[in-house]
Amino acid sequence: MPIEEMRAYRPALEVPGDLEAFWQASLGEARRHDLDARFTPVDSGLSVISTFDVQFAGYAGSPVRGWLHLPAGVARPLPVVVEYVGYGGGRGLAHERLLWSAAGYAHLTMDTRGQGSTWSVGDTPDPDPTGAPRHPGFTTAGILDPATYYYRRVYVDAARAIEAVRTHPEVDPGRVAVTGRSQGGALAIAAASLIPDVAAVLPDVPFMSDLPRSITKTETDPYAEIARYLKAHRDHVEQALRTLSYFDAAILGRWAKAPALFSVGLMDLICLPSTVFAAYNWYGGPKEIREYPFNDHEGGEAFHELASLRWLAPRLAR
Repeated sequence: MPIEEMRAYRPALEVPGDLEAFWQASLGEARRHDLDARFTPVDSGLSVISTFDVQFAGYAGSPVRGWLHLPAGVARPLPVVVEYVGYGGGRGLAHERLLWSAAGYAHLTMDTRGQGSTWSVGDTPDPDPTGAPRHPGFTTAGILDPATYYYRRVYVDAARAIEAVRTHPEVDPGRVAVTGRSQGGALAIAAASLIPDVAAVLPDVPFMSDLPRSITKTETDPYAEIARYLKAHRDHVEQALRTLSYFDAAILGRWAKAPALFSVGLMDLICLPSTVFAAYNWYGGPKEIREYPFNDHEGGEAFHELASLRWLAPRLAR
C-alpha cells in the first residue's frame, strides 16, 4: 500500500455490538478477586536499582508474575512505565530490561501467561479453560468464542498489572505509562483502552491490529497460525473473525484517551505497516507516529528508544 494511502488508512472494521459490555464484564469478573499485589525484594546483582519479584491476581484470579525495578537517588513517588513483552517471550531474568529504570522511572515488566519458552523465559502458567483444538502457538487458543479466547485472559492481565503497580507505596499512581513492542504494543493499546486514565502509551510496531487484513495478507507467524488453523477448519472462519473483532487494537484503541507515540517499520513483514497505521489512525487520543522506512519488525530499536525517552519525559514530569 502506498505510504500516503497508509497514512490515511482507516479500515471499516465491524465493531461487536456488545464490545463494551464484554470488556466491562471481563474486568468486573477479575476485580471480584483480591488483587493481592506482592512485591518481594530479590538480589538481582544491580547496585543502583532495587528489584522486586512481583505477583498479582490476573484474569480469573490466577497469579501473574513480573519484575519491578526502582532506581536509587530519584525523588519519590516515582512515575512508572509498565512494559509488556513480545510474542513467545516472558519477563526474562531480573537484570535484562533496565532502560526505563536507568532513566529514573519505576519499571514493571509483566510476564505473559503461558509464554516464555522461545527468546526469553517466563514463569506464569495459563490455565486453558477449554482445551479445544488449536494450531501450535497462542493465537488460535479458544478462538471460537471471545469468552474463551487466549487474549481475553492476557488483556485482562495487562489491565490488572496497572492496578497492581499503582498499589506500590513508592509509585505515583497518577503517572503511569504503558509500552511494548509487537504483541507488547497490542497489550499497551488494550491496557490503555481498558484503563483510560493512564498518562501515556508507547506501542511499537503493534500486533493484533486490523486482524481481517493481517491474517489474509501476512505469510509469517504469528498471524499465519490463524490462517493455517482456518485452512484446516474451513467451517470456522465466521466464528473466528467474530472472536478476533473483540481483540483488534484498531477497534479497542478508539476508547483510549492518553497521548500515544507509535512506531512502524515500513518493510515489516509480520505486522504490516498498513495494519499499524490502521491502529494508529483509529486511536482515540492525541497521537504521533515515527516511521522507519527501511526497517522490518525490529522497527526503530535503539533509535526509537531514544525518541521514546525524549517524548515521554515531559508527559511523566511532575
